[in-house]
Amino acid sequence: MFGEFIKERRINKGITLREFCKLIETDASNWSKVERGLLSPPQDEEKLKKIAHVLDIEIGSETWKEMQDKAQIDAGIIPEDILSDEETVRSLPMFFRTIRSEKPTPEELDHLIQIIRKGN
Repeated sequence: MFGEFIKERRINKGITLREFCKLIETDASNWSKVERGLLSPPQDEEKLKKIAHVLDIEIGSETWKEMQDKAQIDAGIIPEDILSDEETVRSLPMFFRTIRSEKPTPEELDHLIQIIRKGN
């Protein structure tokens, strides 16, 4: 997810893997593994900002947020803004069961609909 996201943007900008790695100060062989999903993406915000700068991704933009989310998800981390909302966190088990095709109870489904409608 993250690796494909970055690789696509890097290639679209005409930047080689080695050139990109020099610009973000990262070892090319390890970065290649990140792009192929074999290594977890960096979580350090300064490193992510370097990557965004090289790829002309504006900090704070929707693309920036998407890049951060993909980095966290690929590392097995639930994004911090999701974890900071208690009601959303309480609903995560129901959400996980639902996407695993396990049918939620009618009460759980109503609760999830209410959360979605509120935008949480």
